[in-house]
Amino acid sequence: MTDDPSPSLQSSAEIDTTVSQSARVWDYWLGGKDNYPVDREVGDRIAAMFPDIVEHARMDRVFLGRAVRYLAGEAEVRQFLDIGTGLPTVDNTHEVAQRVAPESRIVYVDNDPLVLAHARALLTSTPEGATDYIDIDMHDPREIVKAAARTLDLTKPIAVTMLGVLWHIVDDDEAQAVIDQYMDALPSGSYLAIAHPTIEVTGERMLEAIRYWNEFGTPPGTHRTPGQLAAFFHRLELVEPGVVSCTRWRPEATPFGEPAEMDLFCAVGRKP
Repeated sequence: MTDDPSPSLQSSAEIDTTVSQSARVWDYWLGGKDNYPVDREVGDRIAAMFPDIVEHARMDRVFLGRAVRYLAGEAEVRQFLDIGTGLPTVDNTHEVAQRVAPESRIVYVDNDPLVLAHARALLTSTPEGATDYIDIDMHDPREIVKAAARTLDLTKPIAVTMLGVLWHIVDDDEAQAVIDQYMDALPSGSYLAIAHPTIEVTGERMLEAIRYWNEFGTPPGTHRTPGQLAAFFHRLELVEPGVVSCTRWRPEATPFGEPAEMDLFCAVGRKP
């Protein structure tokens, strides 16, 4: 990494380059170039406190791939609502889904102006399918679902993905209300996928990283227990293996046994 931002980064009055932002720090950890010195500074500081964080970012993408392949394949879902999209990288939701089912339709949602500036990279759909990008805050499910209806058929199952974003809704009741509003608007057979930080594995080290993030990064975030994550699925049917570390959600078979746990837990649930 260099200290200079990517040539593709355009200055904008809407982009505050003096405060680190979640999508840009995540991009840095994934090896991307769409970040600023402040994002790299915070990213490096957190990585020094909690070296596993870079692997967390990568495992979040790996889980996205596994979950979307399951949803588009075994579950036969053909519509996806990706909330908290983040900056485009390899194997975005539409790329994974359309490799399995070219007719898949995907709507991305984010409200980061830098993500909006790069949204064209998310709109490269197959001829059979479709993609769209919505610039709305995830706290507004009603408007998001209304806008998504331009591309998605709300009478047919839709998979909602909230990977690495729900931790930014720090109030449990609000987080539950947001999830319920999304799922209430969608028909039976729809799905919800969540990935979320915990402190189950590394304890104080992860707590310290989150405290640092909340002091120097935006938006603020919180950890939750596996039990709290399971509660978010209280009206859904959890897909096996339930709430687990992202490394252990339907991993590929290897001769080296079960993968090590990390403090990023996940789950997929189906609306009955």
